[in-house]
Amino acid sequence: MEEIEIPQFFLCPISLQIMKDPVTTITGITYDRESIEQWLRTSDQDSPAYCPITKQILPKDSDLTPNVMLRRLIQAWCTTNAEYGIDRIPTPKSPLSKSYLYKLIRDIRVEGLCVGALKKLFELANENVKWNRRCMVEAGLIKVLVLLIVKCFKENKTNGIEQALKLLYLIWNPSAENKEIFAGNYEFVEALTWVLRIEKIENHDVVRTHALKILKMIGEVASSGLMSQLKPEFFGVVTRVLRGDHKLPQQAIKAALHVLIKLCPWGNNRMKIIDSGAVFDLIELELRQPEKRTSELIFSLLAQLCSCADGRAQLLMHRAGIAMVSKRLLRNTPATDESCMHIFGQITRFSATDEVLIEMLRVGAVSKLCMVLQANCEAHLKKNARDMLRMHSKVWSNSPCIQVYLLTRYNR
Repeated sequence: MEEIEIPQFFLCPISLQIMKDPVTTITGITYDRESIEQWLRTSDQDSPAYCPITKQILPKDSDLTPNVMLRRLIQAWCTTNAEYGIDRIPTPKSPLSKSYLYKLIRDIRVEGLCVGALKKLFELANENVKWNRRCMVEAGLIKVLVLLIVKCFKENKTNGIEQALKLLYLIWNPSAENKEIFAGNYEFVEALTWVLRIEKIENHDVVRTHALKILKMIGEVASSGLMSQLKPEFFGVVTRVLRGDHKLPQQAIKAALHVLIKLCPWGNNRMKIIDSGAVFDLIELELRQPEKRTSELIFSLLAQLCSCADGRAQLLMHRAGIAMVSKRLLRNTPATDESCMHIFGQITRFSATDEVLIEMLRVGAVSKLCMVLQANCEAHLKKNARDMLRMHSKVWSNSPCIQVYLLTRYNR
């Protein structure tokens, strides 16, 4: 590039780089599209933008006209000078016309045109990604999609539901306006619950996966009022995803776990999750040996549920409950170790019957607590393990695995 002189009018006045997609503003100055769009986005929200060259007012919603002739000249020049290591500038895809976008949004409201419009919008959202998706968000498409999904729920119709969910997830933008749409929208949550219950629908798993992903997004912006008024039916539907009666992808299962974890601290949601049978489902899911991140989420949720007496009771009722926690301790991730130690801490403090303590000894949980003392882990985990061993040393001291350790460590 240093050996050849680049024509000055090929350079963007903002970036001073060769323009890949030259566009002309209403002030008559040509810039590279990416540079001028970035300039308009970063200008003060409460004041008009100005043309960097002429200093004239440049409306943020003004059209940028592609300078096709200049682009072709740049491409021809790049081709001619390819021997100097200059790559040809690819022809950019045409940006989404706002008039065409509004036409497609209007078509969504027409029953016979709805699905076709949604499919076209989905295609456009995957082209010229930054510009097209931003235009869709600014045009209010997110609200339109939410209303469409709610309408499908009320009319019990599935026509267009798959396309609407996929498009909504694709263009979601956590702006203040979009957060407000979801924050207290209980009706939309009911609609997504209905989607998860639908059995006879094309691409069943795809539809449910996107519904769960959107529920996860809602959980990140929802108001406390919405989080605390969810009905038991909602928790039952989400928990059913964990049962393995269908082959949903890992991302759907992780989204369901994220939703339940997010809801745990609110109101009596924890008890609703426990009443839905989630503890048994989580244990069975973990026994299927999921990937590490999924396992981490499983134990995070179990740790919160075991803070309740009913949650601990359900874990202890499962024949593999204690053994499963013991097996995963020190064998997964530090976050999983934290959760396992929390579960054992709750059990040994509040549910430590002789039967439970003997079971912990029999399945190797006590030996694992001794291993925590020797392992390279956090100091507070070692302290918790030491406290648990000391608390029940009279029951466990006869074990050949820990007898010498307890006798030499603690005076009785």
